[in-house]
Amino acid sequence: MSGKIVNNVFRASGVIAATPGGLDWSTAVVTGSTLTATAGKGYFINTTSNACTVTLPSSAEIGDQIVFADYARTWSTNNVIIDSNGLNFQGDPDTYTVDYDTAGQSLNIVYSDATKGWLPVSDDAVADVGVAPTIQKGIFGYGTTGSVVSMTNLVNSSGVIATDVTGVGTDRDSLAAASYGGDKAIFGYGNSGSISSLTNLVNNSGVVATDTTGVGTARSHVAAAGYGTDKAIFGYGHVSAVSSLTNLVSNSGVVASDVTGVGTARYALTAAGYGGDKAIFGYGLTSGNVSMTNLVNNSGVVASDVSGVGSARRNIAATSYGTDKAIFAYGKISGYVSMSNLVNNSGVVAADVSGVGTARGALDGCVYGGDKAIFAYGTTGSYVSLSNLVNSSGVIAADVTGVGTARSGLAATGFSYTA
Repeated sequence: MSGKIVNNVFRASGVIAATPGGLDWSTAVVTGSTLTATAGKGYFINTTSNACTVTLPSSAEIGDQIVFADYARTWSTNNVIIDSNGLNFQGDPDTYTVDYDTAGQSLNIVYSDATKGWLPVSDDAVADVGVAPTIQKGIFGYGTTGSVVSMTNLVNSSGVIATDVTGVGTDRDSLAAASYGGDKAIFGYGNSGSISSLTNLVNNSGVVATDTTGVGTARSHVAAAGYGTDKAIFGYGHVSAVSSLTNLVSNSGVVASDVTGVGTARYALTAAGYGGDKAIFGYGLTSGNVSMTNLVNNSGVVASDVSGVGSARRNIAATSYGTDKAIFAYGKISGYVSMSNLVNNSGVVAADVSGVGTARGALDGCVYGGDKAIFAYGTTGSYVSLSNLVNSSGVIAADVTGVGTARSGLAATGFSYTA
């Protein structure tokens, strides 16, 4: 027997059956931390001493095949990570992390097409599912200091806020922001002295683009969040009266026309992503403060009102945290408060948690560092630039002395897969 594989013959167990001719197996066992794989070859990978990142070919043809096998049954200790090198893997882009971590595993992949990319035709322990990359940085933008501004402040992957960046786009406050396209962001709507439907895209380096002519009804005091892993939604707000309109944003940052609203019309609310691919709108103001929420599914469809949990309030902030949960915090009842409400990965809002940090409203928050979050800026009656970090369990830390110009009515969101 030559040790080559032909016609991809498998036993009932899923293990590849060796027959003469076909796939060319490397004679050297791979022990290093990296492997650049070649189509038409098989590799024995020994991860006794370290994990191994396998880089697949940057181009492939339909039917190209590569096989990997756990030489020392140690993939459960040090796993094998697949870098699809610009091509898709099981339909996911190469920004997803795919690892194989079961002892004794073998993996046989075949290239299909540009849509699905590399497909495992046999991975005898488990059909591994890619893990979506996480957002590492954040951006706070726009707001008012008594006069509307367009400055921004970036947040690094450690939660440190940078100094002011000269603004791009129309000065305004009472706008909203969300992630889109996986690692980019969009600011939209607001009040510049007159209400607006302008948007400004943010690339994955945190650079804000010039104004894009607005789509949809101009309004202020809107909320926005990401959904569906790469799209966004703006919702509710104030025109000449309160509104429940929504506008979906594609994964290219294009804002769609108005969708007739679902749920109680209100403004001065907030929104955040939860559950990995869904969103939640919550709280706000009608003729009085409310605590109701509206869930958004991964197709961007807004559900009807859910009876509120927690104290009704307005000018509140929200953000995702912990990769699949959300938190509402701060706001105004009759006075400013610092309470928070956690949201689990099913979209259920928990009762009030006693606040940490300075009570304030008209602030915002965003995710950073993959699974953490930050709230910053706002007003106590006076503009502040304080921030409060949120750990991966949703616990809010004490005030951090602010960086950047104190202001309120701003917006924030996460961006970038790169730390």
